[in-house]
Amino acid sequence: MAGNQRVYKQRIRSTQTLQKVFRAMELIASSRIGQARRNAQEASPYDHALSQAVAALGSYARLDHPITQERTDTNRVAILVVTSDRGMAGAYSATILRETGRLIEELVKDGKEPVIFTFGRRAHSYFSFRGTPIEFSWTGQSDRPSDAAIEEVATTLLDYFLQSPEAGGVAEVHIVFTRYVSMVSQVPEVRRMLPLKVVDVAGAGELDDAGNEALEKELAAKHGGSMPLYEFEPSPGEVLDALLTRYMGSRIRNALLQSAASELASRQQAMHTATDNAEDLIITYTRLANAARQGDITQEITEIVSGADALGAE
Repeated sequence: MAGNQRVYKQRIRSTQTLQKVFRAMELIASSRIGQARRNAQEASPYDHALSQAVAALGSYARLDHPITQERTDTNRVAILVVTSDRGMAGAYSATILRETGRLIEELVKDGKEPVIFTFGRRAHSYFSFRGTPIEFSWTGQSDRPSDAAIEEVATTLLDYFLQSPEAGGVAEVHIVFTRYVSMVSQVPEVRRMLPLKVVDVAGAGELDDAGNEALEKELAAKHGGSMPLYEFEPSPGEVLDALLTRYMGSRIRNALLQSAASELASRQQAMHTATDNAEDLIITYTRLANAARQGDITQEITEIVSGADALGAE
């Protein structure tokens, strides 16, 4: 029984050490989630204003920019997979990888060739382990993406879409990320980024099949039932050309900031649960250790009494 006491005490010490680690990681995630959530939320007004500008321009210029045109000269499709750099975030990365697997299966069935881009070490490790070629990878900033990294991701994906088939161009760009809803709800989402369609006002800049009709109606409602008149310098087409590339970058930025907030929220929840589970284990092991100690004491008393009885019998 003494051996059991030592085993239980050792387990209690190791579980207490893990509990401290879990608690520290929970506190770190808690300290960062506020800023990450603000970053994601504060990007929405800019996205909305940019969407309105694109809708207004669409009334004066044809949306025939290269990034709004469907490509049929190649079957290559780019997929940006956004996961975490580190673990301890529950099912955050696993859910994204599962959704990516479904998207890849659908694309392959349609006769398309997926081209993988990864943001986060988990996605990079996942595809590398399976021998899947990775076209480009970004790591080290999954929970706090910098402006430079966001710009690089957006520029790279846009360049691949605009390149010729001979240079490795792609016909579509998809992103698999996690949309932040609340601290207890993060939703995996698959979104087609390119070619663009015009504009989902409630979201982070989705273009719809009806062109810019949705935002035109919103703008018209604000101005007494008719679209306001604008003067463009140098021309509506050139202004639209500049705005559409910004629009693409804004959508990528929004997705990465949403993912960062979702990752931290998932990690905080996972570490809080792990801390509580560690406490339950410590209580269980303490009870078992006490029971083993009581058993040892009872055994010692029994041996002493038996020895005394034996001496008395002599």
